[in-house]
Amino acid sequence: MEAFITSIGSILSIVLLIALGYILKEKNWFSDSFSGNISKLIMNIALPASIFVSVLKYLTLKSLLSLTGALVYTFLSVIIGYIFAYILVKILNVPVGRRGTFINTVVNANTIFIGLPLNIALFGNESLPYFLVYYVTNTVSTWAFGAILIGNDTNDKDKKGTTFNWKKLFPPPLLGFIVALIFLFLSIPVPTFVNSTLGYLGGIVTPLSLIYIGIVLHNAGLKSIKFDRDTIFALIGRFIFSPIVMLILIKFGSDILGLKDLSIIEIKTFIVQSAAPALAVLPILVNEAKGDVEYATNVVTTSTLLFVIVIPIITTLLGGI
Repeated sequence: MEAFITSIGSILSIVLLIALGYILKEKNWFSDSFSGNISKLIMNIALPASIFVSVLKYLTLKSLLSLTGALVYTFLSVIIGYIFAYILVKILNVPVGRRGTFINTVVNANTIFIGLPLNIALFGNESLPYFLVYYVTNTVSTWAFGAILIGNDTNDKDKKGTTFNWKKLFPPPLLGFIVALIFLFLSIPVPTFVNSTLGYLGGIVTPLSLIYIGIVLHNAGLKSIKFDRDTIFALIGRFIFSPIVMLILIKFGSDILGLKDLSIIEIKTFIVQSAAPALAVLPILVNEAKGDVEYATNVVTTSTLLFVIVIPIITTLLGGI
């Protein structure tokens, strides 16, 4: 019960930060250009720093190599998720500007900002190595594929072209992840002052991302929080399809596919992470791509709010494992 209350408190903290952005915008603390400036700061500076520090803090070469067998489960679930989401986009005829958000909502979770504190609250620090398996998969999926989908999901002619855009293939957050892996594999020491500086920069990602959501929410109006068709199906994919796929893979993976057996704590960690809310930075990614920011904000806000209801259901079901 104590862990459950702690996890709920983490979600409420996120909701309060979104509310802060809304209230400050209501009081005209921010100019019209402020949200765009936040977007550039987070995407190009703060988020790469956050990913770099997180990888070196939570991963070791030994832990990364020892957990490679479990990566098969997480990467398979992501691949299946992309196929399912793509089919849904075609069936539902999701409009351009929303497609990248829709697919990312179904496939990629807010692991580092919600998933990590939640996992520790529910299962303790011993679950951290297994969380990192999902974190690595989610990070690669988000920045090597998900961000590219959003970047190309636009009607803006200036954003489209026949020439290949290397910046979209290697967005700053993914570069931060790649550089961190290089430092990890080569055992390159990071000076303390550099690590501290990057840590401070990375620390602003979550609050600024959530404040940004509040600002966009204010600009759109509270009435923008709605459960339209595209939002409902994206949420179904996030909270129902993703954890069910993970559960099926875990149940039949070792017997049918010959995958390694997972421990109970691995199973619980993977299922909880697969049901985490949509990425908090989705509206920022969509804003950079000139997509439907209001839809992205709506999906992130509703998935975060609904997670308060989803998590007790998930924890109750996991109690039977």
